[in-house]
Amino acid sequence: FDELDYGAKLAWRNSNRCIGRLFWKTLKMLDFRAIQTEQEFLDGLYTHLKTAERRSKIRSTISVFPPAGNAQGAPVFRIENYTLLMYAGYQSERSETIIGDPKNVEFTKRCKDLGWNAGGGQQPSQEPGNFDLLPVVYSINGGPAKWHQIPESQVSEVPITHPEHKWFEELRLRWYKLPVISHMTLDIGGIEYPAAPFNGWYMLDEVATRNFGDDHRYNQLPVIADRLGLDRSSPFWKEKALLVLNEAVYHSYGEAGATIVDHHTAVEQFMKFMEMEHGAGREVTGDWSWLIPPTSSSTTAIFHTNIDNRIVLPNFLG
Repeated sequence: FDELDYGAKLAWRNSNRCIGRLFWKTLKMLDFRAIQTEQEFLDGLYTHLKTAERRSKIRSTISVFPPAGNAQGAPVFRIENYTLLMYAGYQSERSETIIGDPKNVEFTKRCKDLGWNAGGGQQPSQEPGNFDLLPVVYSINGGPAKWHQIPESQVSEVPITHPEHKWFEELRLRWYKLPVISHMTLDIGGIEYPAAPFNGWYMLDEVATRNFGDDHRYNQLPVIADRLGLDRSSPFWKEKALLVLNEAVYHSYGEAGATIVDHHTAVEQFMKFMEMEHGAGREVTGDWSWLIPPTSSSTTAIFHTNIDNRIVLPNFLG
């Protein structure tokens, strides 16, 4: 077998924060270790996006670029983005108002300091919006940071609607289909690959409950509650709004033919993974705080499961 391919699969199998490890054997590996130029690196990122999304169905994919300290003299790349695709967050200088994703305010400032502006050009070409795609920020051989704008035409996004509440589309929410983790270092047998972006697919809670629902993110629960006519003095208004939000995201990804898994199914898959690993004589490690779904946590089996959080190599570090 190919050592790199198998090592990447093992890194996914050992990935402490991932609930989707049942499918670790299906990981598609793209080998870019032999690249010599910056353009080849950027081309590799585009190849990853195209490979991972096959007719909207997502394929778990990892792209492995040259390792640190390689003897071939290949350039070593490092990506700053925590995910390859991210939405900008703009902090007003005169108030606490934020346009876009509050999680990315500091990284957006970083991008602007490097010369990026909304719309992807050197000069402002559009007003800041709630869903402006940030550039990929990267360095070569530890040198100065650079940025590259992935065109919107190369990114598949899902407009969020609801099957019953037609007003939902007026909220103009959307999210990208592909979650590509890009800031972690792949460690296989002591060899480190600083640029090894990889993806699975979204769990419903990640998009609905966290990205849209958290009050320090897009904070849509009060908006949805008011649209539903909920009494916000009731202790249960957030739960009711959150259910509708999850319904909308699940419906929308389904309509778009985009892969997404609900939290109950994801937990069932993880428990099956644990059973199979134990059957193979292997202990499962994991970060419980990351593995439990944020929605209806105590109704899932993993909530009541003890998991050792030690790091086993190969793995993704950082």
